[in-house]
Amino acid sequence: MTGGTTAEGPDTGRIAAVSHWWRRAFSYAGDERDTLLVIGKSALAASLAWLIAFDALDARSPAFAPFSAVLIMQVTVYRSVVQSLRYVGAVVAGVLVQAALGFLAGPDFLTFVLVALIALAIGRWHVLGVQGPQVATAAFFAFSTYTSSSGDFQRFFRLGEIVVLVLIGCAIGIAVNVLVAPPLRYRSAEYGIRSLAHTLHDLLADMYPVLAEGVPDQDTTGGWRARAARTGQMIGQARSGLEASKESLQLNPRRLSRRYRGHPGFQGYESVLGALERTLYQVAALTRGLDRSREEDEARRPFLRRYAAFLESAGAVAEVLTTLDETTLLPQAKRLERLTGEVAARRDEVVEETRRLSLSLADPSAPYGILVTEATRLLEEFQYTSQVLLDVAQDADAERASGGRRR
Repeated sequence: MTGGTTAEGPDTGRIAAVSHWWRRAFSYAGDERDTLLVIGKSALAASLAWLIAFDALDARSPAFAPFSAVLIMQVTVYRSVVQSLRYVGAVVAGVLVQAALGFLAGPDFLTFVLVALIALAIGRWHVLGVQGPQVATAAFFAFSTYTSSSGDFQRFFRLGEIVVLVLIGCAIGIAVNVLVAPPLRYRSAEYGIRSLAHTLHDLLADMYPVLAEGVPDQDTTGGWRARAARTGQMIGQARSGLEASKESLQLNPRRLSRRYRGHPGFQGYESVLGALERTLYQVAALTRGLDRSREEDEARRPFLRRYAAFLESAGAVAEVLTTLDETTLLPQAKRLERLTGEVAARRDEVVEETRRLSLSLADPSAPYGILVTEATRLLEEFQYTSQVLLDVAQDADAERASGGRRR
Protein backbone atom coordinates (compact mmCIF):
# COMPACT_ATOMS: atom_id res chain seq x y z
CA MET A 1 0.00 0.00 0.00
CA THR A 2 2.85 2.33 0.81
CA GLY A 3 4.47 1.55 -2.51
CA GLY A 4 1.27 2.49 -4.35
CA THR A 5 1.08 5.83 -2.54
CA THR A 6 4.68 6.59 -3.39
CA ALA A 7 4.15 5.71 -7.04
CA GLU A 8 1.15 8.00 -7.30
CA GLY A 9 2.95 10.95 -5.71
CA PRO A 10 4.87 12.27 -8.75
CA ASP A 11 1.83 11.89 -11.04
CA THR A 12 -0.36 13.75 -8.57
CA GLY A 13 2.23 16.51 -8.33
CA ARG A 14 2.43 16.85 -12.10
CA ILE A 15 -1.35 16.98 -12.41
CA ALA A 16 -1.51 19.66 -9.73
CA ALA A 17 1.22 21.67 -11.47
CA VAL A 18 -0.61 21.48 -14.81
CA SER A 19 -3.88 22.44 -13.16
CA HIS A 20 -2.20 25.38 -11.46
CA TRP A 21 -0.69 26.49 -14.80
CA TRP A 22 -4.12 26.55 -16.45
CA ARG A 23 -5.64 28.44 -13.51
CA ARG A 24 -2.95 31.11 -13.82
CA ALA A 25 -3.54 31.32 -17.56
CA PHE A 26 -7.25 32.03 -17.13
CA SER A 27 -7.00 34.10 -13.95
CA TYR A 28 -4.69 36.95 -14.94
CA ALA A 29 -2.39 38.23 -17.66
CA GLY A 30 1.05 36.66 -17.50
CA ASP A 31 3.44 34.28 -19.23
CA GLU A 32 0.90 31.45 -19.23
CA ARG A 33 -1.80 33.52 -20.92
CA ASP A 34 0.75 34.92 -23.38
CA THR A 35 1.77 31.37 -24.29
CA LEU A 36 -1.82 30.34 -25.02
CA LEU A 37 -2.42 33.52 -26.99
CA VAL A 38 0.64 33.00 -29.19
CA ILE A 39 -0.32 29.36 -29.83
CA GLY A 40 -3.89 30.29 -30.72
CA LYS A 41 -2.88 33.18 -32.98
CA SER A 42 -0.23 31.06 -34.72
CA ALA A 43 -2.73 28.28 -35.37
CA LEU A 44 -5.26 30.78 -36.74
CA ALA A 45 -2.68 32.42 -39.02
CA ALA A 46 -1.41 29.05 -40.27
CA SER A 47 -4.96 27.82 -40.97
CA LEU A 48 -5.90 30.94 -42.92
CA ALA A 49 -2.67 30.80 -44.91
CA TRP A 50 -3.21 27.14 -45.77
CA LEU A 51 -6.81 27.82 -46.79
CA ILE A 52 -5.73 30.52 -49.23
CA ALA A 53 -2.67 28.66 -50.58
CA PHE A 54 -4.28 25.23 -50.96
CA ASP A 55 -7.94 25.89 -51.68
CA ALA A 56 -7.92 29.33 -53.31
CA LEU A 57 -4.63 29.26 -55.23
CA ASP A 58 -4.20 25.48 -55.64
CA ALA A 59 -0.47 26.01 -55.08
CA ARG A 60 1.94 23.16 -55.70
CA SER A 61 3.78 23.82 -52.38
CA PRO A 62 1.09 25.36 -50.14
CA ALA A 63 3.05 24.69 -46.94
CA PHE A 64 5.22 27.76 -47.60
CA ALA A 65 2.32 30.03 -46.65
CA PRO A 66 1.45 28.61 -43.18
CA PHE A 67 5.13 28.09 -42.40
CA SER A 68 5.81 31.76 -43.13
CA ALA A 69 2.78 32.89 -41.10
CA VAL A 70 3.95 31.01 -38.01
CA LEU A 71 7.61 31.94 -38.43
CA ILE A 72 7.01 35.68 -38.16
CA MET A 73 4.44 35.51 -35.32
CA GLN A 74 6.58 37.44 -32.83
CA VAL A 75 5.86 38.75 -29.34
CA THR A 76 5.36 42.30 -30.61
CA VAL A 77 3.80 43.72 -33.77
CA TYR A 78 6.92 45.73 -34.52
CA ARG A 79 9.13 42.65 -34.31
CA SER A 80 6.73 40.72 -36.54
CA VAL A 81 7.00 43.39 -39.23
CA VAL A 82 10.79 43.64 -38.99
CA GLN A 83 11.29 39.87 -39.09
CA SER A 84 8.84 39.43 -41.95
CA LEU A 85 10.76 41.97 -44.04
CA ARG A 86 14.01 40.16 -43.32
CA TYR A 87 12.43 36.78 -44.01
CA VAL A 88 10.95 37.88 -47.34
CA GLY A 89 14.31 39.39 -48.29
CA ALA A 90 16.08 36.13 -47.43
CA VAL A 91 13.60 34.04 -49.44
CA VAL A 92 13.75 36.33 -52.47
CA ALA A 93 17.56 36.26 -52.33
CA GLY A 94 17.60 32.45 -52.19
CA VAL A 95 15.14 32.09 -55.06
CA LEU A 96 17.02 34.61 -57.22
CA VAL A 97 20.32 32.79 -56.65
CA GLN A 98 18.73 29.53 -57.76
CA ALA A 99 16.95 31.13 -60.71
CA ALA A 100 20.10 32.83 -62.00
CA LEU A 101 22.38 29.80 -61.69
CA GLY A 102 19.71 27.33 -62.71
CA PHE A 103 18.93 29.04 -66.00
CA LEU A 104 22.61 29.72 -66.70
CA ALA A 105 24.13 26.34 -65.78
CA GLY A 106 21.20 23.92 -65.63
CA PRO A 107 19.93 21.65 -62.81
CA ASP A 108 23.03 19.55 -62.21
CA PHE A 109 25.09 18.77 -59.11
CA LEU A 110 27.71 21.45 -59.75
CA THR A 111 24.94 24.06 -59.95
CA PHE A 112 23.62 22.90 -56.59
CA VAL A 113 27.09 23.27 -55.06
CA LEU A 114 27.37 26.83 -56.38
CA VAL A 115 23.85 27.65 -55.17
CA ALA A 116 24.70 26.34 -51.71
CA LEU A 117 27.96 28.32 -51.49
CA ILE A 118 26.46 31.61 -52.66
CA ALA A 119 23.25 31.27 -50.61
CA LEU A 120 25.16 30.44 -47.42
CA ALA A 121 27.48 33.40 -48.01
CA ILE A 122 24.52 35.79 -48.49
CA GLY A 123 22.93 34.35 -45.35
CA ARG A 124 25.86 35.76 -43.34
CA TRP A 125 24.79 39.31 -44.21
CA HIS A 126 24.10 41.08 -40.93
CA VAL A 127 21.08 42.93 -42.33
CA LEU A 128 19.12 39.66 -42.49
CA GLY A 129 19.78 38.94 -38.80
CA VAL A 130 18.33 35.67 -37.54
CA GLN A 131 16.63 35.13 -40.92
CA GLY A 132 19.97 34.69 -42.68
CA PRO A 133 19.76 30.85 -42.78
CA GLN A 134 16.49 31.15 -44.68
CA VAL A 135 18.44 32.23 -47.79
CA ALA A 136 19.92 28.75 -48.12
CA THR A 137 16.64 27.08 -47.13
CA ALA A 138 14.74 28.97 -49.85
CA ALA A 139 17.47 28.26 -52.40
CA PHE A 140 17.35 24.52 -51.68
CA PHE A 141 13.56 24.37 -51.96
CA ALA A 142 13.75 26.45 -55.12
CA PHE A 143 16.33 24.06 -56.59
CA SER A 144 14.06 21.11 -55.82
CA THR A 145 11.11 22.90 -57.43
CA TYR A 146 13.24 23.85 -60.43
CA THR A 147 14.48 20.31 -61.10
CA SER A 148 10.99 18.81 -60.81
CA SER A 149 9.48 21.26 -63.31
CA SER A 150 9.65 21.09 -67.09
CA GLY A 151 9.97 24.02 -69.42
CA ASP A 152 11.26 27.52 -68.69
CA PHE A 153 7.79 29.03 -68.24
CA GLN A 154 6.73 26.46 -65.66
CA ARG A 155 10.01 26.86 -63.81
CA PHE A 156 9.63 30.64 -63.66
CA PHE A 157 6.05 30.21 -62.51
CA ARG A 158 6.92 27.74 -59.73
CA LEU A 159 9.78 29.87 -58.42
CA GLY A 160 7.55 32.94 -58.42
CA GLU A 161 4.89 30.93 -56.62
CA ILE A 162 7.28 30.35 -53.69
CA VAL A 163 7.77 34.09 -53.25
CA VAL A 164 4.02 34.76 -53.52
CA LEU A 165 3.21 32.12 -50.90
CA VAL A 166 5.79 33.56 -48.53
CA LEU A 167 4.33 37.04 -49.00
CA ILE A 168 0.82 35.72 -48.34
CA GLY A 169 1.94 33.89 -45.20
CA CYS A 170 3.78 36.93 -43.83
CA ALA A 171 0.84 39.24 -44.59
CA ILE A 172 -1.60 36.93 -42.82
CA GLY A 173 0.73 36.51 -39.85
CA ILE A 174 1.11 40.26 -39.41
CA ALA A 175 -2.63 40.83 -39.88
CA VAL A 176 -3.52 38.28 -37.21
CA ASN A 177 -0.93 39.72 -34.81
CA VAL A 178 -2.31 43.24 -35.36
CA LEU A 179 -6.02 42.44 -35.30
CA VAL A 180 -6.20 39.67 -32.68
CA ALA A 181 -5.12 40.97 -29.26
CA PRO A 182 -1.87 42.65 -30.32
CA PRO A 183 0.52 42.33 -27.36
CA LEU A 184 1.07 45.39 -25.21
CA ARG A 185 3.77 44.76 -22.61
CA TYR A 186 3.47 47.68 -20.25
CA ARG A 187 3.99 45.32 -17.33
CA SER A 188 7.36 44.00 -18.53
CA ALA A 189 8.94 47.26 -17.39
CA GLU A 190 7.39 46.83 -13.96
CA TYR A 191 8.52 43.22 -13.69
CA GLY A 192 12.15 44.20 -14.32
CA ILE A 193 12.03 46.90 -11.65
CA ARG A 194 10.33 44.55 -9.21
CA SER A 195 12.96 41.89 -9.76
CA LEU A 196 15.85 44.26 -9.06
CA ALA A 197 14.00 45.76 -6.10
CA HIS A 198 13.50 42.26 -4.64
CA THR A 199 17.23 41.63 -4.95
CA LEU A 200 18.04 44.91 -3.24
CA HIS A 201 15.45 44.41 -0.50
CA ASP A 202 16.54 40.85 0.28
CA LEU A 203 20.18 41.88 0.53
CA LEU A 204 19.45 44.84 2.80
CA ALA A 205 17.10 42.72 4.92
CA ASP A 206 19.94 40.28 5.52
CA MET A 207 22.50 42.98 6.26
CA TYR A 208 20.92 45.33 8.78
CA PRO A 209 20.08 42.78 11.53
CA VAL A 210 23.68 41.52 11.49
CA LEU A 211 25.16 45.02 11.59
CA ALA A 212 22.85 45.94 14.46
CA GLU A 213 24.45 43.18 16.54
CA GLY A 214 28.06 44.13 15.86
CA VAL A 215 30.91 43.60 13.44
CA PRO A 216 30.11 40.85 10.88
CA ASP A 217 32.60 38.07 10.26
CA GLN A 218 34.45 37.46 6.99
CA ASP A 219 32.13 34.74 5.73
CA THR A 220 29.12 36.99 6.19
CA THR A 221 30.55 40.04 4.47
CA GLY A 222 32.02 37.84 1.72
CA GLY A 223 28.57 36.38 1.10
CA TRP A 224 27.04 39.85 0.86
CA ARG A 225 29.76 40.92 -1.53
CA ALA A 226 29.25 37.87 -3.75
CA ARG A 227 25.47 38.39 -3.88
CA ALA A 228 25.87 42.04 -4.82
CA ALA A 229 28.34 41.12 -7.56
CA ARG A 230 25.85 38.70 -9.17
CA THR A 231 23.30 41.40 -10.00
CA GLY A 232 24.82 42.24 -13.40
CA GLN A 233 22.83 39.56 -15.24
CA MET A 234 19.58 40.60 -13.56
CA ILE A 235 20.17 44.21 -14.60
CA GLY A 236 20.60 43.06 -18.20
CA GLN A 237 17.36 41.07 -18.04
CA ALA A 238 15.50 44.04 -16.59
CA ARG A 239 16.74 46.27 -19.40
CA SER A 240 15.64 43.66 -21.98
CA GLY A 241 12.16 43.66 -20.45
CA LEU A 242 12.02 47.44 -20.65
CA GLU A 243 13.07 47.41 -24.30
CA ALA A 244 10.37 44.81 -25.06
CA SER A 245 7.81 47.06 -23.36
CA LYS A 246 8.81 50.06 -25.43
CA GLU A 247 8.90 48.00 -28.62
CA SER A 248 5.40 46.65 -28.04
CA LEU A 249 3.95 50.13 -28.59
CA GLN A 250 5.36 50.55 -32.08
CA LEU A 251 2.86 49.84 -34.88
CA ASN A 252 0.37 48.64 -32.26
CA PRO A 253 -3.21 49.93 -32.68
CA ARG A 254 -4.14 49.15 -29.07
CA ARG A 255 -2.02 52.03 -27.81
CA LEU A 256 -4.62 54.42 -29.30
CA SER A 257 -7.54 52.98 -27.34
CA ARG A 258 -8.99 54.80 -24.35
CA ARG A 259 -8.12 51.94 -22.07
CA TYR A 260 -4.39 52.55 -22.55
CA ARG A 261 -4.42 56.31 -22.25
CA GLY A 262 -2.80 57.67 -19.13
CA HIS A 263 -0.31 54.85 -18.69
CA PRO A 264 2.96 55.83 -17.02
CA GLY A 265 5.63 56.68 -19.54
CA PHE A 266 8.47 54.28 -20.14
CA GLN A 267 10.86 57.18 -19.71
CA GLY A 268 9.91 57.26 -16.03
CA TYR A 269 10.41 53.51 -15.66
CA GLU A 270 13.74 53.77 -17.48
CA SER A 271 14.88 56.43 -15.02
CA VAL A 272 13.84 54.26 -12.06
CA LEU A 273 15.61 51.26 -13.56
CA GLY A 274 18.77 53.31 -13.97
CA ALA A 275 18.54 54.49 -10.37
CA LEU A 276 18.10 50.92 -9.13
CA GLU A 277 21.09 49.84 -11.20
CA ARG A 278 23.24 52.54 -9.63
CA THR A 279 21.88 51.69 -6.19
CA LEU A 280 22.89 48.05 -6.56
CA TYR A 281 26.37 49.07 -7.62
CA GLN A 282 26.61 51.31 -4.56
CA VAL A 283 25.43 48.52 -2.28
CA ALA A 284 28.13 46.38 -3.87
CA ALA A 285 30.69 49.07 -2.99
CA LEU A 286 29.28 49.18 0.51
CA THR A 287 29.70 45.42 0.94
CA ARG A 288 33.28 45.68 -0.33
CA GLY A 289 33.97 48.33 2.30
CA LEU A 290 32.60 46.09 5.04
CA ASP A 291 34.50 43.10 3.71
CA ARG A 292 37.85 44.92 3.66
CA SER A 293 37.77 46.08 7.26
CA ARG A 294 36.37 44.01 10.12
CA GLU A 295 38.71 44.98 12.94
CA GLU A 296 36.97 45.74 16.21
CA ASP A 297 37.34 49.16 17.85
CA GLU A 298 35.45 51.05 20.50
CA ALA A 299 33.35 53.06 18.03
CA ARG A 300 32.57 50.30 15.56
CA ARG A 301 29.51 48.82 17.28
CA PRO A 302 27.56 52.06 17.96
CA PHE A 303 28.32 53.27 14.43
CA LEU A 304 27.13 50.02 12.87
CA ARG A 305 23.91 50.14 14.92
CA ARG A 306 23.14 53.54 13.42
CA TYR A 307 24.07 52.28 9.99
CA ALA A 308 21.82 49.25 10.44
CA ALA A 309 18.89 51.59 11.12
CA PHE A 310 19.72 53.44 7.91
CA LEU A 311 19.81 50.22 5.88
CA GLU A 312 16.52 49.10 7.44
CA SER A 313 14.84 52.31 6.26
CA ALA A 314 16.41 51.84 2.82
CA GLY A 315 15.00 48.32 2.73
CA ALA A 316 11.52 49.73 3.34
CA VAL A 317 11.88 51.85 0.20
CA ALA A 318 13.04 48.83 -1.79
CA GLU A 319 10.08 46.84 -0.49
CA VAL A 320 7.63 49.34 -1.99
CA LEU A 321 9.39 49.02 -5.35
CA THR A 322 8.91 45.24 -5.23
CA THR A 323 5.16 45.82 -5.58
CA LEU A 324 5.31 48.60 -8.18
CA ASP A 325 1.98 48.70 -10.03
CA GLU A 326 0.85 51.27 -12.58
CA THR A 327 -2.75 51.04 -11.34
CA THR A 328 -1.75 52.27 -7.86
CA LEU A 329 1.34 54.26 -8.79
CA LEU A 330 0.30 57.59 -7.28
CA PRO A 331 -0.26 56.34 -3.71
CA GLN A 332 2.89 54.24 -4.00
CA ALA A 333 4.90 57.27 -5.11
CA LYS A 334 3.58 59.30 -2.18
CA ARG A 335 4.50 56.50 0.20
CA LEU A 336 7.97 56.37 -1.33
CA GLU A 337 8.33 60.09 -0.76
CA ARG A 338 7.51 59.65 2.92
CA LEU A 339 9.82 56.65 3.35
CA THR A 340 12.62 58.48 1.57
CA GLY A 341 12.29 61.22 4.14
CA GLU A 342 12.85 58.60 6.83
CA VAL A 343 15.94 57.35 4.98
CA ALA A 344 17.29 60.92 4.98
CA ALA A 345 16.70 61.18 8.74
CA ARG A 346 18.54 57.90 9.36
CA ARG A 347 21.44 59.05 7.14
CA ASP A 348 21.68 62.28 9.17
CA GLU A 349 21.85 60.18 12.33
CA VAL A 350 24.75 58.21 10.85
CA VAL A 351 26.61 61.43 10.07
CA GLU A 352 25.88 62.79 13.55
CA GLU A 353 27.17 59.56 15.06
CA THR A 354 30.48 59.94 13.27
CA ARG A 355 30.79 63.44 14.74
CA ARG A 356 29.84 62.32 18.22
CA LEU A 357 32.39 59.52 18.13
CA SER A 358 35.02 61.74 16.41
CA LEU A 359 35.47 59.19 13.63
CA SER A 360 37.86 59.94 10.80
CA LEU A 361 36.09 59.76 7.43
CA ALA A 362 39.37 60.20 5.56
CA ASP A 363 41.20 57.25 7.13
CA PRO A 364 41.49 54.57 4.37
CA SER A 365 42.07 51.84 6.97
CA ALA A 366 38.61 52.41 8.48
CA PRO A 367 35.30 51.85 6.64
CA TYR A 368 33.51 54.92 8.01
CA GLY A 369 34.24 57.27 5.12
CA ILE A 370 33.17 54.70 2.50
CA LEU A 371 30.01 53.80 4.37
CA VAL A 372 28.94 57.41 4.89
CA THR A 373 29.64 58.22 1.24
CA GLU A 374 27.60 55.24 0.03
CA ALA A 375 24.78 56.12 2.42
CA THR A 376 24.62 59.59 0.89
CA ARG A 377 24.60 58.17 -2.63
CA LEU A 378 21.89 55.66 -1.78
CA LEU A 379 19.77 58.45 -0.34
CA GLU A 380 20.22 60.55 -3.46
CA GLU A 381 19.12 57.67 -5.70
CA PHE A 382 16.05 57.00 -3.55
CA GLN A 383 15.13 60.69 -3.62
CA TYR A 384 15.54 60.72 -7.38
CA THR A 385 13.46 57.56 -7.80
CA SER A 386 10.72 58.88 -5.55
CA GLN A 387 10.50 62.18 -7.44
CA VAL A 388 10.50 60.51 -10.87
CA LEU A 389 7.69 58.14 -9.94
CA LEU A 390 5.70 60.94 -8.33
CA ASP A 391 5.99 63.11 -11.45
CA VAL A 392 5.08 60.21 -13.75
CA ALA A 393 2.11 59.16 -11.60
CA GLN A 394 0.77 62.72 -11.38
CA ASP A 395 1.09 63.20 -15.15
CA ALA A 396 -0.67 59.90 -15.84
CA ASP A 397 -3.42 60.72 -13.35
CA ALA A 398 -3.94 64.14 -14.94
CA GLU A 399 -4.13 62.58 -18.41
CA ARG A 400 -6.71 60.04 -17.26
CA ALA A 401 -8.74 62.82 -15.62
CA SER A 402 -8.65 64.98 -18.76
CA GLY A 403 -9.66 61.97 -20.86
CA GLY A 404 -12.62 61.34 -18.56
CA ARG A 405 -13.76 64.96 -18.86
CA ARG A 406 -13.57 64.81 -22.66
CA ARG A 407 -15.80 61.75 -22.66
